[in-house]
Amino acid sequence: MDMEARVLQDFVPAFAGPDETYVKIKDYLGSMEALKMDHSNLERELDTKGMALIRQLLQAHLDFRGPGEAKIVVCDSKDLLHKHARLQTCELESLFGTVIVQRLGYGAKGTESLHPKDASLNLPDDRYSLGVRRHIALEAARGSFDAAKEQVENNTGAHVPKRQAEELACRAAQDFEAFYQARQKTTLVNASSGQILVLSFDGKGVVMRKKDLREATRKAAEDEKKTHKLQTRLCRGEKRNAKRMATVGAVYTVKPYPRKPEDIIQVLNGKGSPEPKPELHIVNEPARPRPESKRVMAS
Repeated sequence: MDMEARVLQDFVPAFAGPDETYVKIKDYLGSMEALKMDHSNLERELDTKGMALIRQLLQAHLDFRGPGEAKIVVCDSKDLLHKHARLQTCELESLFGTVIVQRLGYGAKGTESLHPKDASLNLPDDRYSLGVRRHIALEAARGSFDAAKEQVENNTGAHVPKRQAEELACRAAQDFEAFYQARQKTTLVNASSGQILVLSFDGKGVVMRKKDLREATRKAAEDEKKTHKLQTRLCRGEKRNAKRMATVGAVYTVKPYPRKPEDIIQVLNGKGSPEPKPELHIVNEPARPRPESKRVMAS
């Protein structure tokens, strides 16, 4: 039996569980209970059942790939032979829920085991998948960590506690400098920089907790020994020695964008009437040049 036929033979039993779940969902949609539902309740049921089905499909695929048996001798970066193999498992928190990854670990005395299947799947060091990390990073940039955690759990099958969400967001930002260094190298190779250099900066004082203030500011705040009118927020005049400056900057080049008034607006109606009501129209406006080699920074 050739390799392709063997894979096909193993494929059918591997996905028997998801097939059974799919049939149950079809039977449910044809049941009297489902026929009595409005679209909102039906959506909610399908969302829950569909997410469970996708998680089962992912689990079946991971099982179908096998434990990741090495075809060659396993050595680490120090050329130390890892010849002791044993089956190990790890949990992966995916966008569809928690799945179990079974993989062979190749170990040697005094060293950590190596897992070829982890490398082939590009698994992260901890339990949270790269898809979950991406959602956390996007949501954390929009608001608080509590809101990011809530949005991820509402829109996916993943569960991420708040502390882990904070750690994932910090890890997502660790490539900031490397990202811009790579962009600068690309810009130098394919340079077509505009003639205008633009620098844009903005700053705003943000009220902080006392433990997060700079040392001198915190001492000044403690020396004041002032009492606040309200318990939950600061009133006008009570924010002295309570802030740190947040600064955002952007640097980029852009090509000139010369225009004349005639290029932008033209009065078409209302000439000679007692109460002219001109209408403004964009006329043959050229494409606006886009920023080049843009770098954004915040502190």
